[in-house]
Amino acid sequence: MEPEVREKIETTVREILEESDINEVTEYKIRKLASEKLGVNLSEAKYKAFVKEVVTSFLEELRAKQEEEEEEEEEAAADDDDKGKNKQEYDDDGDLIVCRLNDKRKVTIQEFRGKTLVSVREYYKKDGKELPTSKEMPSFWD
Repeated sequence: MEPEVREKIETTVREILEESDINEVTEYKIRKLASEKLGVNLSEAKYKAFVKEVVTSFLEELRAKQEEEEEEEEEAAADDDDKGKNKQEYDDDGDLIVCRLNDKRKVTIQEFRGKTLVSVREYYKKDGKELPTSKEMPSFWD
């Protein structure tokens, strides 16, 4: 088979594969469509084997690409998980900030006389530091 003919067949078959639903199309349908486009009977043994080779190559490339994308997604998800786990925020006193309710209010966990305390406090800024107000926020359990 001449190189020009091989190239035309390969290009046509790949175009058909890219436009088709891989789960629905068969090698026979691909050969038939390519035959119609090219005006060549691709049912002959030499063409049939070449079309099969092109289809197999295309599917292997597609599978490799999908696996690579899945690996990248898994790595990105793992990186996001690691960032979330390691990113703990502490205030100026070394207390763990569980969450910020708004710009001025925070929920913190602190140790005091051997007990763990959860505080919901309002903070203000003084000399570039965030300092808690003297009173904790009223509890909604009271």
